[in-house]
Amino acid sequence: MHAPRPGYRYVGPTELRGLVRPGKEGARIRSASDFTRWLSARGVEERAEPFTFVVDIEGALRLAPRRSEHVVCAGGESVLSAGEVSFREECGRWVVDEVSNQSTGYCPDVDSWPAVADALDRAGFEPPDGFTHQVVFRRCVSCQQVNVVREDDFVCVFCDEALPSGWNIDQEGCQVVTATDDFRRSRRSTSSG
Repeated sequence: MHAPRPGYRYVGPTELRGLVRPGKEGARIRSASDFTRWLSARGVEERAEPFTFVVDIEGALRLAPRRSEHVVCAGGESVLSAGEVSFREECGRWVVDEVSNQSTGYCPDVDSWPAVADALDRAGFEPPDGFTHQVVFRRCVSCQQVNVVREDDFVCVFCDEALPSGWNIDQEGCQVVTATDDFRRSRRSTSSG
């Protein structure tokens, strides 16, 4: 496991960074009452989906509706982690249902979990033991494309080169493109044929 990094810079498409507006970042959730107040302003459809979250550089949980971009939720700043989180009501209290590091704008490593756990705890939620859905991001050293590693297959879906075992995304201007397993199989059959 790697030492925690001080923060993750935005590495997604430049045009999405252009959506950042002062005062439009995600709501800072410091307590259960902050969450309840924020949630009450959400529509029924929004409540049924996971929310976009970031842990800002100060360690605070920020939430936004799911279709919000992580970079907007973070106000364009670096983050300690990012992903999606869902909550459920249990015995009259909101609890974390699922949480992932799925953010193709920041590509946080799975070792960013302690920052998420701390932010959830400070906001009054008991965090799970770790991400309920982990996403492994790696940048191909050969073609510079960012891959989502599936099923521990550390092979670039774009050029078939081996991917590094350690997180290596932090490069300005690096854009994330994901590919399905069907694309991966077709890429390999084309390369070998």
